[in-house]
Amino acid sequence: MAVSVGDQIPDVEVRVLNEDGAPTPVQTSDILGTGKVVLFAVPGAFTPGCSQVHMPGFVQNKEDLAAKGVDKVACISVNDAWVMGAWAADQGATDIIMLADGNAEFTQAMGLVMDGTGFGLGTRSQRYAAIIENGVVTNLDVEEGGGVEVSSCDAVIGRL
Repeated sequence: MAVSVGDQIPDVEVRVLNEDGAPTPVQTSDILGTGKVVLFAVPGAFTPGCSQVHMPGFVQNKEDLAAKGVDKVACISVNDAWVMGAWAADQGATDIIMLADGNAEFTQAMGLVMDGTGFGLGTRSQRYAAIIENGVVTNLDVEEGGGVEVSSCDAVIGRL
């Protein structure tokens, strides 16, 4: 069952790149559990919809998000920390926390797994955006199709 509005964000170990470029474990409760956080999930770094639409919206609108009271923006994907780091560099996503859910444990805990085996992608995350306040999900929008509509940065800004 998927996490719902009013639920606590799952506390799972994921990875980020540290200053030395090494994957470092962090708890999602430490990253997502305080303040107002926007979390968006993508099926895969460097994929067309993620790189051409989803991530650029959050990169380009960081000031608008901050003006709406967002303390931090995080992106999560079922990729490794090096891929997430390289994608952040490619996208200019210096202010976005890149969370690597390499084993899909957070994605499973969220109940938002996408079966991408038919496309050669294996287990991935569904595309979604969540607004989290002090660790509690206050808004969750999951894409039903292949587009970037309800989880876009513009849609999130409209809900803040």
